[in-house]
Amino acid sequence: MSSQNRPVRIGCYSAFWGDSTFAAAQLIEHEGKNLDYLVADYLAEITMGILAARRQRRIMTGKADKGVDYIAEFLSLVLSKNLPQLIKNGTKVITNAGGLDPIGCKEAIEALLEKLNIKGVRVAAIVGDDVLADKEDRTLGGFKDVHSFSTISSVDHTKDSDRLPDKDEPIVSLNAYLGAHAITAALKEGAQIIVTGRVVDSALVVAPLMYEYGWEEGKTANYYDLMASASLAGHVIECGCHATGGNFTDWYLAAQSPFGGYSNMGYPIVEFDRSGSFVVTKPEKTGGLVTPATVSEQILYEILDPSLYLLPDVILDMRQVKLSQVGNNRVLVTGAKGLQPTPYLKCSGIFLDGWKITGEMLIGGVDAKKKAHAVGEAIVKRVENMYKKMGIPGFRNVNIEALGGESLFGPHSRTNDTREVMMRLTAHHDDPKALGLVALETIPSATCMAPGITGGGAGRPKPIPNMVHFPLLIPKSQVTTSYVIGNNGVKTVAWGSWDNNATYSKPTPVPAIPEADLTGPLVKTRLINVAYGRSGDKGDVCNVGIIARDPKYLPYIKRSITEKVVADYMKHLCKGTVTRFELPGPNAMNFVLTHSLGGGGLSSLVVDRQGKTYAQLCLSGLEVEIPASMAPSVDAKL
Repeated sequence: MSSQNRPVRIGCYSAFWGDSTFAAAQLIEHEGKNLDYLVADYLAEITMGILAARRQRRIMTGKADKGVDYIAEFLSLVLSKNLPQLIKNGTKVITNAGGLDPIGCKEAIEALLEKLNIKGVRVAAIVGDDVLADKEDRTLGGFKDVHSFSTISSVDHTKDSDRLPDKDEPIVSLNAYLGAHAITAALKEGAQIIVTGRVVDSALVVAPLMYEYGWEEGKTANYYDLMASASLAGHVIECGCHATGGNFTDWYLAAQSPFGGYSNMGYPIVEFDRSGSFVVTKPEKTGGLVTPATVSEQILYEILDPSLYLLPDVILDMRQVKLSQVGNNRVLVTGAKGLQPTPYLKCSGIFLDGWKITGEMLIGGVDAKKKAHAVGEAIVKRVENMYKKMGIPGFRNVNIEALGGESLFGPHSRTNDTREVMMRLTAHHDDPKALGLVALETIPSATCMAPGITGGGAGRPKPIPNMVHFPLLIPKSQVTTSYVIGNNGVKTVAWGSWDNNATYSKPTPVPAIPEADLTGPLVKTRLINVAYGRSGDKGDVCNVGIIARDPKYLPYIKRSITEKVVADYMKHLCKGTVTRFELPGPNAMNFVLTHSLGGGGLSSLVVDRQGKTYAQLCLSGLEVEIPASMAPSVDAKL
């Protein structure tokens, strides 16, 4: 437990596997001994799929024991270059770089410490997330009381949920999102570097705060509110520069910001106070910006019902969160509320469902968009004719896109006369050899089809396994969380209490967003002129968060941007339902679009399989009716 009076300072250098290689060094060099913890999130749903696919390929080729199932770049690009300075500064490191093999990652770190002749550093690994680890049956048959996961209901688990694997579809991986308690236990035993497998992203921040401030259920006043605020702090910084101007609606403010703009983006830091409030900031003399708008966008990123953000150790209610600018690039966040968690853990699973292939060809000149669709359709027809002659079943699914021709906008596209597009053809089939014909017939289009075709991809495409992600709820009673530190054995950590009565299903009411005052003349303006937006994915679900640029606009956004309006505008992408949630605290609304990503990040055939563009589609295409007296004088830039 910390005796310091100043807030605990935690910096995050990685939003995903592939984030900037200079980020960790930036935080270490700029913050020095003032940085208590350095955390990193590597494991997106797609990342788990990449690791699982890599392991599956080794298994299929008889090389199961020859490979690395953790994020090796954590060692080669971060620890190997920064360990001496981290140790000197006294900064502890917590990351989910353990991937599918936290123990292997721990052992590799210990070997690196020995190689660098650094002694006395204790390394811990958190295990237990791989719920299939000790099971011969690679199906769901070995579990009791498992449920599908609904993104719009906390009690009706089948409502608009993603499909679960059939009995004849073996599961490649199934990992539970663990919480913070095991990480906290490892810190209490003196761990300085902690690697985990699948945990909720926020646990990397919650755990050190539990340790530093000594929070204990039943002993600490406002325990769940503190846990909720810590979880929100983790949510804000776990995506790196998303909180400091990256992926920000007003992109030009970050791109043109002092100290290098995009070329020197500052990575986020939270300064968490004992009271439960926290400040979001970034290192001085770095690019980007930290404002209520940048932080609000990240708060709305990849959330579902904002009153029930379900986590292993707490339920976070963010509807009344308040943000205020308290200094240059310093935003104070307050108002998070917490509830006792549910009896379940969300799991991230992957199963195999056939194969897919993607071929791309660049097409230029007049009618480029029309040519792209004609070429794509011709390739499909040619291959289908071959299938018939060879007695091969047809495609499971096919998707053709003309990238550069506003393909994502569907019927709202305004660029049918574009002169340069990328023809993108993606196909799904049960037989990889059958997809090989797609690879063979894509490239010949350059000589036997439309004019102005040139190779745009990386040569002849290859079939890859079609992995399908599925979320699942498993009772906590069936999942054991443990940790290993140094040469000590495995130590088990008990779960905290949970709510067996589902009282969380009826959140405390909060004041609704006021109704719009329709007195006086009204005018229409683009949504982007009165709102910020950010979108993200949860399996086959996309959320679109909309934040009013000024509280005065919020009632009019509420009136104009309804569930029906969003559903109608996005119907070419959303094949499920649209549900709207209100967040009066940050002046925002959240739209949850189910079955909207073509199956999700791993299996989708569409180019935006993670919904990253969906907020921009809505901001640029939807309109809000506001009083003429409130009309912005200048259009927002896109």
